[in-house]
Amino acid sequence: MAYEIEKTDDEWAVELNPQEFHVLRQAGTERPWSGALLDEARAGTYSCRACGAELFDAGTKFDAGCGWPSFYEVSRSDAVELLDDDSLGMRRTEVRCARCGSHLGHVFPDAPQTPTGNRFCMNSVSLTFDPS
Repeated sequence: MAYEIEKTDDEWAVELNPQEFHVLRQAGTERPWSGALLDEARAGTYSCRACGAELFDAGTKFDAGCGWPSFYEVSRSDAVELLDDDSLGMRRTEVRCARCGSHLGHVFPDAPQTPTGNRFCMNSVSLTFDPS
């Protein structure tokens, strides 16, 4: 897929620290319970760390007890792209930024306590937070 923002790995490596590059550009995962945004509870907006695209409103964040920031819906339906991920011997749905293709995390249909039933399980390192 062609993205609005496309850069080489070398260009991304200059802009992102090693952990950010590993997660955002190599589809890595940060350790659970280690992310800086896990306990963030203020109103505001979560955006892609790589390109700044708005992804989630803080009002959709909830405590899923999984160790990563979780949201029940994206701010706009076209903000992310969803891809089948059969890695690690399981079937999951990967969530990528639709603007730059960066890996954000995965979405799971296992949150019946939310309005959508979905849990967008995101890596803190893949997001920035702008309090309102």
